[in-house]
Formats: sequence, structure tokens, C-alpha cells
Amino acid sequence: MEDQQEILTQLAEIKSQLNQLSELSTRLAWIEETLLLVGDIYRYETLQKALRDGDWFEADIETNKLILELTNKDKDNLKPEDIQTFPPAPLKVINQLWLKYSQGKFGFSVQLKLYKSVGGTLETTIAKDQKLIEKWGEQLGWRKDHQWRKCEDLDYSLNAPEGCHPSQWWNSPYGSKMTNYFLARLMKVDL
Repeated sequence: MEDQQEILTQLAEIKSQLNQLSELSTRLAWIEETLLLVGDIYRYETLQKALRDGDWFEADIETNKLILELTNKDKDNLKPEDIQTFPPAPLKVINQLWLKYSQGKFGFSVQLKLYKSVGGTLETTIAKDQKLIEKWGEQLGWRKDHQWRKCEDLDYSLNAPEGCHPSQWWNSPYGSKMTNYFLARLMKVDL
């Protein structure tokens, strides 16, 4: 009788494990199908590797390259107006990669959250509120002693302030005009 109960318990365990394997197989099939929909998955490999390796500086450079590639512009020809139509899907992918590998410390959505925390809204981006941008820059570690810092002087480690990276992208010849347009785009994309 005891042996029979033990066998029934073991069978129940095996059945449970088989059900889990079946669920796993179904999930893997769904992931494979979903990945087929992502035609440019390889576009983000270099960024993902840099982030996985914790090479925040290289990841920052790669983020900048991706943004320019996706707008089909070089840094000197990218205008704030070009950002208004920046595709949402790549912004979300780049943001998710930064979030994942920094344990939620870096990424566009973190930067946007901090902008909103200092009073930033879509209206303040339209008004190009410079004082607000400066206050936000101080929170990100981009300003020190009332001066904007050069990107190479920023802390490229997890000790950097929350939201500090990606940072090089924000360093535009258009200054806060580009910043306001990009913040507005982030709000409209709803990261």
C-alpha cells in the first residue's frame, strides 16, 4: 500500500514536470515566431553587447550611432524637427536594452521620469523652459557648478546618477531645442 502511494506521488510529479515542459515548448515556439517579426534584430547587437558587458561609454556611442542611422542623418545634419517623426519602436527597443542591463538605472524612460519629476510636461517642452532643462540636467549629473559638463567627463559606471545615460545623444549643436523636441517625442511615444 505504501509502495503504491509512493508510485502515485512520483507519477503525479512526473506528470507535473511534463506539463511544465509542454508549456516551455509552447513559450519557445511563441518567442521564435515573435523574433521573426523583428526584421532588424541584428541592428541592436552591438548596443546589447556593450550594455551586457557594462561598457556604458561604448553603449552610449552606439546609441548615438543608432539614432543617427535611424534618422538617416549625420550629427551635423540632424535637426530638431527630424525628431518629431522618429520611429517609436526603435526608441522602445533602445530604452528597454538600457533598462535591462542597468537594472532600471539608465534609459530614456528614466530620463523622462526625472524630467517630469522636476515639473516637465509637454507644454514645458513646447515653451522650451531653459531653467527646467538646467534643473533636469543637474539631476542627471550633466551639469556641475551651473555649467554643462562634457560627455567625456561624465561617470560611465553604475555609480553615475540615475538617468545619466545614454548621454552623448543629448549633446547636440542645437542645444536645448533638440532636448525639448526629443523629450516631447518621448512623451508622445509613451515609454
